[in-house]
Amino acid sequence: MTAAEIPEGSIPVLDRGFVRLDAAMASDLSVVNAARVSFARHKQEMEPDDEGLIGFLLRNRHGTPFEHNSFRFHVRCPIFVMREWIRHRWSSFNEFSMRYTRATDEFYLPALEDVRRQVGKPGAYSFEPVEPELAEQARAEMEKTNEAAYATYNSLINAGIARELARTVLPVAAYTEFYWTVNARALMNFLSLRNAEAAQLEIRRYAEVIENLFAEQMPLTHAAFVAAGRTPP
Repeated sequence: MTAAEIPEGSIPVLDRGFVRLDAAMASDLSVVNAARVSFARHKQEMEPDDEGLIGFLLRNRHGTPFEHNSFRFHVRCPIFVMREWIRHRWSSFNEFSMRYTRATDEFYLPALEDVRRQVGKPGAYSFEPVEPELAEQARAEMEKTNEAAYATYNSLINAGIARELARTVLPVAAYTEFYWTVNARALMNFLSLRNAEAAQLEIRRYAEVIENLFAEQMPLTHAAFVAAGRTPP
């Protein structure tokens, strides 16, 4: 099967993935109005003291005013990245189904410089690059395994095996696709964990793109988030 198309407006991530901001109902002004409704006040535009209010809300972890902003992202990523992503339960997901649609032949293959070794004990890992020869060998073995798995998958499908069963032979390097709707408070929680030094490299690449999109939509909120040490409200 041919590779899936990348929608217009998408930002490429990894070798075959992307992030696209599908829709947003989000602004710094909405945070201000959600907070000031306690005093029966509503504004049509930002004023100089409103930036300070947003900073105050973040520093003191008054989080509910940030929940009245919504982002809907369209994402393609490897299954193993998706499995980390869905641990963020304060959001909504709808994922591509291999029960109903035939899988594509798209599998994540790390760049040479991203092939790494794990050093240290559980909970205190660090990662180091490997020698170029080993990186080449690892990539070749990964690619061979992915191709063999996809050949088996196709063989099962062609023999009449149900897609929901045939998919079990595909590795977690296979790409999946989903829509993700999340409010600004939950998004900052995601970014605090996934765009961080301890996050796995692959999901961090997605989080970096998403943080840039968040900053474009809500610049004052994002600046206050960074100033507060990236601690979500």
